[in-house]
Amino acid sequence: MRPRTAVLAGAVALVLAGCGTPGGEAADGDVTGTVTVFAAASLTATFDRIGRDFEAAHPGSTVVFNFAGSSALATQITAGAPADVFASAAPQHLEAVTTADGTPAVFVRNQLVIAVAAGNPEGVRSLNDLARPGLKVALCAEQVPCGAAARGALDAAGVALTPVTLEADVRGALAKVRLGEVDAALVYRTDTRAATPDVAAVEFPESAQAINDYPIAVLADAPNPTAAHAFVAHVRSTQSRAVLTEAGFQAP
Repeated sequence: MRPRTAVLAGAVALVLAGCGTPGGEAADGDVTGTVTVFAAASLTATFDRIGRDFEAAHPGSTVVFNFAGSSALATQITAGAPADVFASAAPQHLEAVTTADGTPAVFVRNQLVIAVAAGNPEGVRSLNDLARPGLKVALCAEQVPCGAAARGALDAAGVALTPVTLEADVRGALAKVRLGEVDAALVYRTDTRAATPDVAAVEFPESAQAINDYPIAVLADAPNPTAAHAFVAHVRSTQSRAVLTEAGFQAP
């Protein structure tokens, strides 16, 4: 199994990952070695697959992932964690560590759903149902993108609720549903698709008020800039876009 974490070393800044186009990846015989990618937790399943595809396309390359909440990843980067690429679930967390010119590229968007146990035993049909007495709800902490999006959706619906837990990332919130520790959670549509058949998704109209853009960029001090640019081009390629669309991500 490919390693998935990376930590420690020098200061970093971001630049626009300008190589390649959304329709294809630039061929480069020098794309070898390790490319370290910090990516939002909600990208775990798709980026694992995209990473394998990248390694197959570039023999001699290895993709190392660090998946976590985007705010935590930004903190790690500003603290000096070495990385080649940062893919965030919201622009502000990537912008928080950007010091170079250029605008990171938004490569997908994601939308919230209500995650419930398969069969929806509590009969949750709307955001209003989440405020029912006795219903246990998990949310992401508001400093991470899924938590900020949840707050926007709840405010749009005029729903006030007290969650029984605030999780550090969307995987944590979904795990509470899968383990039966809560009755419902607000998570991304893509996460419920990956969790089937254990979890069902309840769509709600207010989610349109809280859609997250996902930007990606190459670090200015990337240890392996050639591979980093090639990886970003691969993420934006037609092949990877098909993987992301299949998982439920929306085109930007």
